Amino acid sequence: MAETTKYHILVVDDDPRYVRLLKVNLEASGYVVTVAYDGQTAIRLAASEVPDLILLDVMMPAFNGYTVCEKIREFSTAPIIMLTALDETEDKVKGLDLGADDYITKPVSIKEVLARIHAALRRSRMGQVEHRPAFENGDLRVDFVARRVYVADKEIALTPTEYRVLAELVTHTGHVLSSTYLLEKIWGTPHDEDSHLIWQVIHRLRHKLEPDAETSHYIHTRPGVGYVFLPQRASSEKIILPKGAHSTK
Repeated sequence: MAETTKYHILVVDDDPRYVRLLKVNLEASGYVVTVAYDGQTAIRLAASEVPDLILLDVMMPAFNGYTVCEKIREFSTAPIIMLTALDETEDKVKGLDLGADDYITKPVSIKEVLARIHAALRRSRMGQVEHRPAFENGDLRVDFVARRVYVADKEIALTPTEYRVLAELVTHTGHVLSSTYLLEKIWGTPHDEDSHLIWQVIHRLRHKLEPDAETSHYIHTRPGVGYVFLPQRASSEKIILPKGAHSTK
C-alpha cells in the first residue's frame, strides 16, 4: 500500500501479544510503527515522535488509556483510536469525551483495524485542507479553517467527534441526517449497532451550544428519522440517508 508508507503509527498496549499482532500487520501494510507498553512511555513518544495516528489500549496499569488520551490531547491533534475490551456505551462515550476519534472493541479484527486507520487518516487529511468560509447563524459561528466553534463570540470547547458532527449538520442545514448516515460519515466505517452514540454526541452538543439545553434552537430531532440543523428561520427539510439505508430510530 504505497500511499500509507509515510504514515507513522504509535501502538500502545501492555499486552505484548497484541502489540506484536498489530505491529506485524501494520508494517506489512506499509506503515511505520512505534510501540509503547505503558501510558507514561506512550505520552513521551507521542510528544517526541509526533505520530500521525495512535492506537491506544484502554485497560493498562498505572496510567490507563483514558488518562493517556487526555494527556496527549494537551499537545497533539493526531487521531486516537481506542482499543477497548469494554463494550458499554458509557465507556465508549468517555473516550470520545476525552478526545478520542474512534474505538475498536477487542478482540480486534485486523481488517477492521486497517479500515478504521485508513478512515481516520483520511479525515485528518481532509481537516488539514478545509478552506471554506466560516458558517454563521445567529450567535453560532463555525470556523472550518481553524476548526473552532463560537457562541456569542465565546469559543466553545468541542471534542473532535462533536466538531465533526456539528460540521456535518451545518453543512447540510435544513436536511435531516439519519443516524446511520452520520455514523458512516463521521467514523468512515459502519457502526450500525451504535446509533445511540450519535444521540450521546447530539445531547452533549446541545448542552454546549444552546442557551437552554432543554429547548432546541439549532439542532432538532426528527424521531425515527434523524437530526437536522435549522437556522433561526427554519427552511423546508430534506432527508439524507446512506444509499440503500432505511430510516433509523
